[in-house]
Amino acid sequence: MQDAASRLKNIAEQVLGARLPVRIRAWDGSETGPPGAPVLVVRHRRALRRLLWKPGELGLARAWVAGDLDVEGDLYRALDLLAEFIWERDDDAPTLAESLRDPKVRAAVRSLLALAAPFLPPPVPGEEMRRHGRLHRHTKGSDKQAISHHYDVGNDFYELVLGPSMVYSCAYWESPDGTLEDAQRDKLELICRKLALKPGMRLLDVGCGWGSMAIHAAREHGVRVVGVTLSREQAAYARKRIAEEGLTDRVEIRVQDYRDVRDGPYDAISSVGMAEHVGADRYLDYARDLHTLLKPGGRLLNHQIARRPLGDETAYSVDEFIDAYVFPDGELAPIGTTVGLLERAGFEVRDVESIREHYAHTLRRWVANLEADWPRGQRLTSPGRARIWRLYMAASALAFERNRIGVNQVLAVRTPEDGTSGMPLRTRDWRN
Repeated sequence: MQDAASRLKNIAEQVLGARLPVRIRAWDGSETGPPGAPVLVVRHRRALRRLLWKPGELGLARAWVAGDLDVEGDLYRALDLLAEFIWERDDDAPTLAESLRDPKVRAAVRSLLALAAPFLPPPVPGEEMRRHGRLHRHTKGSDKQAISHHYDVGNDFYELVLGPSMVYSCAYWESPDGTLEDAQRDKLELICRKLALKPGMRLLDVGCGWGSMAIHAAREHGVRVVGVTLSREQAAYARKRIAEEGLTDRVEIRVQDYRDVRDGPYDAISSVGMAEHVGADRYLDYARDLHTLLKPGGRLLNHQIARRPLGDETAYSVDEFIDAYVFPDGELAPIGTTVGLLERAGFEVRDVESIREHYAHTLRRWVANLEADWPRGQRLTSPGRARIWRLYMAASALAFERNRIGVNQVLAVRTPEDGTSGMPLRTRDWRN
């Protein structure tokens, strides 16, 4: 009788219709596959049961989070080799139902059932987002729950991953060899220059995180800042930092939905890494709300991840792993869609800068920070949560590198009726 690893390899290749590019090590200690390749470690039969009960990415995600699946060796290389079977399947690839019409695939599934026995539903990892239906996404209540799921996992854990800058968005690199802290400072300064901040101006920072943008703008540019977040842990951390900087007279942090901000007009608005949480159905309202909060001539800097446009936009579906474990209810739109909606809301879009490669560098640094102190990272949150963050950041780095997703800074103006935008004549000479 074949060992477990050989049986798994045969089953996988029958289902995938291709040679498996990684090695497999099974719970019985057996191992097989291409020499020198990363090793996919199947620690428990339970991993197979997870795949049978939830075929596809969600079953794989649950096995990974629970520790039933692991990778030994270069995680990036393993993900790169497996990408075509998980994230980059051809549009015309057969569905599971279509695959099951093939007698070889049906035989493989029967073999998997025998190997996975007993066929009982495994418990869902505790880190998975619990939902009570999906009919009311992007209400104030559902958004608050989603934000808490992602951001309230421990400030100490985020300190380990993000480093001293505590900025959770794409940095701006002069060189890949630079420091993460310098690159994040340069990103904050770039935003401030694009907004043409000057002493005495009022800035609204939507989705202010741990206060880094608000602190930089107040300290370096003399503006007064209101930062809003739905995360109480972020707000508490930001307020402490602001007090230590002696900026409490210039920076206010609120636990508040951006839809409830009523004390405009502001001279400028920054929204950095927040708009991904808004949702397609709410995006025009989001843009209109920010337009209303700006004074005529005021600038908006919208920093947002984008997906590549699809031939059939109705075919877009949310990544199951990301939706269940990382960014519940998060949605990505093509940059053209975002620009169009900002314009429909009344903005004049003046500049779009793609910084896709910068996010890949940033994510690799965050992964390195986590891996450098892996035992502590697990203690600060949970082993499952640490595994989630390591996988999603590494996979995201590859997605940016392979141009599956991008990130853009969009500078827009609430141009007055007389057309005086206040923008410089030369596009990227951001100062007046």
